[in-house]
Amino acid sequence: MTYRLCVIGVVLLAAAGCAPKEKVVKIAIAMPLTGDMGTEGQGVRRAVEMAVEEANAAKRFPYKLVAAPFDDRADPKEAVNVANLIVSDQRIVAVVGHYNSGCAIPAAKVYARAPVAMISPAATNPEVTAQQRSADWSGPRIVFRVVPTDDVQGSYSALFTYKKLGKRRMALLHDKTPYGQGLAEQFKKTFLESGGKIVSEDGVAVGDKDFKALLTKIKSDSSNPEGVYFGGLYTEAGLLLKQMRELGMKDPFIFISGDGSKTPGLFDVAGSAADGAYLSIVGVPVEELASAKNFVDRYKKRWTGSGEDLKPFDHFGYEAAQVIFAAMERVGAADRTRVIAELAKTKYTGVLGETVFDDKGDTLNKIVTMTRARAKDRTFFSVQ
Repeated sequence: MTYRLCVIGVVLLAAAGCAPKEKVVKIAIAMPLTGDMGTEGQGVRRAVEMAVEEANAAKRFPYKLVAAPFDDRADPKEAVNVANLIVSDQRIVAVVGHYNSGCAIPAAKVYARAPVAMISPAATNPEVTAQQRSADWSGPRIVFRVVPTDDVQGSYSALFTYKKLGKRRMALLHDKTPYGQGLAEQFKKTFLESGGKIVSEDGVAVGDKDFKALLTKIKSDSSNPEGVYFGGLYTEAGLLLKQMRELGMKDPFIFISGDGSKTPGLFDVAGSAADGAYLSIVGVPVEELASAKNFVDRYKKRWTGSGEDLKPFDHFGYEAAQVIFAAMERVGAADRTRVIAELAKTKYTGVLGETVFDDKGDTLNKIVTMTRARAKDRTFFSVQ
């Protein structure tokens, strides 16, 4: 009897080993998942994972979709390493990433050689897509993004500062990254064209903590600057705000920055000093976007843990995944090259409204919203 049971067990195990395995197709998520920007990247990861879960539950594809996260740590060199890992896995059909422009620019070159499509939900430097027009670009145009670029956002902020706030003299700061410097340069260009004056221009290093000497120089400038425009991320923006307030640089002296600073993390760094800061955001804030209401409700129901609140670019990550899914459906196969070609033809209506890409892969949506930080409830309310 025991012998018979053993034989049956061996036969069953052998049969199980011969059973066909479920086909798996992966969507890579290339984000900073640790470090200062980890909270933002983890938010996008959650949004993409939710999109994948929904697609599997609805049985949209005759195979199992898997979200494959990769941590680029917001470091360009690590982003290239991550990109090489991604392209080596033939089960990965497309990439949602990268978050930072400084990572997206070099990683895109790796994806182009594979080739595999990349849709960025957050990288806004124009070079992310414009590099595909250069003579040394190797491979097809594989880069797409669902967010407007810095030239749109920087110009908008400059016009808002000059026309809406009536400021004529501004100091310019940036973090010397492709994102931060690109944003600041576009602000400068449009502000000067409008008739304003840039009284000083300085770069700071990512990770710097003490800006008192620089801010004191700006405050004592004989040109009497009326505010600071900062191109960079919330970590440095928060410290700048905190030290500005300590030096008495308050309203009507303004602080204005871009979408890299508009995140709840700003309040963690600056506390009450963040109050009154002006922060632009690409698109419409998700909580004010009628087409995103169902997404927001589902997201809040799916993610309920500590720190799992909705982040500024999560809905862009979700939309990037949906655009990829729609292209895969039209192709009818998990084929990298055919998906790239189909993405270029995208006309998708979803959380962001209608998404259509131009010949560089940039979205035709050019909406930017200005918000203002309110420290008492850690929110950002729209002012235009």
